[in-house]
Amino acid sequence: MVQIHDSMTSAQKQSDPRAALEAAVKETLDHINKKFIVMSGKGGVGKTSTAVNLAIAASRAGARVGLMDVDLHGPDIPHMLGYNGVLDVTAENKLLPFRYNDRLSAVSVESLIEDKDNAIIWRGPVKHSMIQQFIGQTAWGDLDLLIVDAPPGTGDEPLTVAQSIKDARAIIVTTPQEVSLADVRKSINFCKTVKMEILGLIENMSGFACPHCNSVLDLFGSGGGERTAAAMAVNFLGAVPFDPQMVECGDEGIAVQERYPDSPVTRAYVKIVEKLMA
Repeated sequence: MVQIHDSMTSAQKQSDPRAALEAAVKETLDHINKKFIVMSGKGGVGKTSTAVNLAIAASRAGARVGLMDVDLHGPDIPHMLGYNGVLDVTAENKLLPFRYNDRLSAVSVESLIEDKDNAIIWRGPVKHSMIQQFIGQTAWGDLDLLIVDAPPGTGDEPLTVAQSIKDARAIIVTTPQEVSLADVRKSINFCKTVKMEILGLIENMSGFACPHCNSVLDLFGSGGGERTAAAMAVNFLGAVPFDPQMVECGDEGIAVQERYPDSPVTRAYVKIVEKLMA
């Protein structure tokens, strides 16, 4: 059998920062079993809260989970996980992700800057480099799942993830109303264009159970996510109900699953994570 050797030597790779970073990315990904990118067609559908709760639910189920925040202009994951510090580095000059619990660690650009209110004004190439560094120059260790929270839309960040993590699968978040579903169809077509496998669609804010009469109110419509998934030949992963407790917990930096372990929202994420880990 003829073996094809890399034409670039180790010394050349070390002298070429881009080649060294790409090698580090490959090395890191070899230690991660499953990779998912959480996407949405538009903002305000609960994409980040979905990514955070999927990561927490998976860690509570026993998986070793990494959560990577590549929403570079609106990073919210540190706040949602109750983390306010700046990330440290190892002796090998790798980022140490912050630890939420023994099985969940996370990295975000917000944890690299002192002033959290500073605007991040970056062009595409800088974003590409930053995301690759988040993958290859972070001390993730061995992971069962890597969950990537991407910004809304189909711009530089999800494209970089698609190019850098070839076996990443997309989880697309929507709310039931048509204005959100129209943008979701664009996200689905983006994944098809870049040849990224779609794990499935999650319908967030799907019905609100009145705490007084227990009637379910369809604040944003009902069933649109499942109908869109069927029409676009995409798996429907499940529906997460609207719950004001999510807002309360998100503002306080406390996971809804920790404070309300028996809530309908918690049960919904547990069921979805079972599909992720299957």
